[in-house]
Amino acid sequence: MSRRTLTHLHKLKAKGEKITCLTAYDASFARLIDQAGIDILLVGDSLGMVIQGHDSTLPVTVDDMIYHCQQVGRGSDQALLIVDMPFMSYATPRTAFESAARLMGDGQAQMVKLEGGDWLTETVQMLTERGIPVCAHLGLTPQSIHQLGGYRVQGRTDIGAECLRDDAVALQSAGASLLILECVPGNLATEITALLDIPVIGIGAGVECDGQVLVLYDLLGITPGKRPSFSKDFLQETGSIPAAIEAFSSAVKNGTFPGPEQTFE
Repeated sequence: MSRRTLTHLHKLKAKGEKITCLTAYDASFARLIDQAGIDILLVGDSLGMVIQGHDSTLPVTVDDMIYHCQQVGRGSDQALLIVDMPFMSYATPRTAFESAARLMGDGQAQMVKLEGGDWLTETVQMLTERGIPVCAHLGLTPQSIHQLGGYRVQGRTDIGAECLRDDAVALQSAGASLLILECVPGNLATEITALLDIPVIGIGAGVECDGQVLVLYDLLGITPGKRPSFSKDFLQETGSIPAAIEAFSSAVKNGTFPGPEQTFE
């Protein structure tokens, strides 16, 4: 079977069918996730924390992302393969193009993901015009953690919510094909999901998004330190890694995850 495409994901949104996404960093886990029928494999810069042991994603490099993207690609052949662009690898449109070209060429990713609002519209347009698909990321953006003042829910004020809505529309207009919304109130995520034509994937953003993503290590309950409140330990309930991944997929598709306890108001 060939890899899933953006066309497939857009059809899922149109039909009201949920999209599933998990992070992956190596071939073995990628194979298990692929076998469970997960739609998207995200090679996340979260590897800086769960693999490398850093306290943030900031030290991760483009070379790190290429290395892990290659591994994930070798372990999978069905899921759409998205790779994070690490901190400062897209500070300017030119830098972004050079970094993305390496991630797509050497890393063999199908899409790149970058964090930020309307200041990225020129970059998104430049990349998409050159055949590089872009997944945008709004809300809690971990690469901006020091500027945000910590891991805080975003968009709770009227001004913050308006800014997120405007950013989402601007990024879609610039050419973004997917949007990840992280740590925003469920009602705001519902509004943005309905507002956009592109699929919206939530993480701590309520059940009404077009799909859900989790860090694999959170799903398995093995993330070092405190696990995010919007996550769920599916391994504890199922007793095996393949069953935990299957349980996540089923819970997303039938609308039982995230529940109220994993949703912000």
